[in-house]
Amino acid sequence: MLKLLIILLLNGQKMIRVAVIGGSGYTGGELLRLLAVHPKVEVTYVTSREYAGKPITLVHPNLRGFYNMNFSQFSFDRLGDKADVVFLGLPHKVSLEYVPKILEMGIQIIDLSADFRLKDPNLYKIWYGYEHPYPDLLNKAVYGLPELHYEELKNAKLIASPGCNATATILAAAPLVASGLLETYKIVSDVKVGSSEGGAKPHEGSHHPERQNAIRPYEADGHRHAAEAEQELSLIAKRSVKVSLVPHAVSSVRGALASVHGWLNTEVSEMDLWKKTIEFYKGRKFIRIIRSNVHPYPDPKFVIGSNFADVGFAIEKRLQRVTMFSAIDNLMKGAAGQAVQAFNISRGFDEDEGLRLPPLRPA
Repeated sequence: MLKLLIILLLNGQKMIRVAVIGGSGYTGGELLRLLAVHPKVEVTYVTSREYAGKPITLVHPNLRGFYNMNFSQFSFDRLGDKADVVFLGLPHKVSLEYVPKILEMGIQIIDLSADFRLKDPNLYKIWYGYEHPYPDLLNKAVYGLPELHYEELKNAKLIASPGCNATATILAAAPLVASGLLETYKIVSDVKVGSSEGGAKPHEGSHHPERQNAIRPYEADGHRHAAEAEQELSLIAKRSVKVSLVPHAVSSVRGALASVHGWLNTEVSEMDLWKKTIEFYKGRKFIRIIRSNVHPYPDPKFVIGSNFADVGFAIEKRLQRVTMFSAIDNLMKGAAGQAVQAFNISRGFDEDEGLRLPPLRPA
């Protein structure tokens, strides 16, 4: 690390000091894993209420040899001396206690909670059950999906990192919504998600004996990530898009697969849809468009451990039904990896800095 610091200083570059607030969960652990090898950052401050004073590697044993520091108890006073940017890995609503004051301190924030993702404050009453106290900050926050908001992310001070189910749904649906080929702008997203989406703290639904061999729908009467998908897809379509999002818990540990169903307003060939998908995602480093004889559709198994999103489609000509697919690692492109990607863009780094990781196989 010292050698790297000297090299960067000689090149006139400054290491970015990074704090991870709420670093003991799965997402916090993934952030720390990625930041440990990021050549432009130095992790200076990692907090945890439960594990303050204890080694990071006690909670994240996979990071042995990368971190020789303890979790800290959070303090605004200490933060000011230690960080240029803060990644917030806190539960929903808790970030509200931190964001305004950290912004006042002149520190950039990448928030992985849902507290600043939605532009309409009224939606927080509907989907999260509280009245948002900072509607002005909702307008200032940039929704951190680089494939849609690359330019807005440049120099952004407050980045709201998207939810994993929303990310998978949006990346699947976006080319189709942009194409103008939909008969109706009401679409259905069926998302299969691994158990790590439930977080590091076990509960009945995520406890391994209860989760293993399960294929279980939940929040089927309306999942809150639908609000994000509607917001972003409506921007693309320049009209209202309604999304019904039904997640299903499956027994894999990591990964999310969105199958987004829509109906076409005209006959479309596979080649036409292929071209439109390629055109929409042209130049996007982490989008891989899948169409092959061996593995014809996206599969989360082949993105695990990476920031890639594999996108594909199928057309049922008999019914003029199209299904767009998106496979992601929910802890990477659905959380920590995407947050680092957005951070890179905001700082003018290559967007894949610290993320040039091929997927794991077997996984």
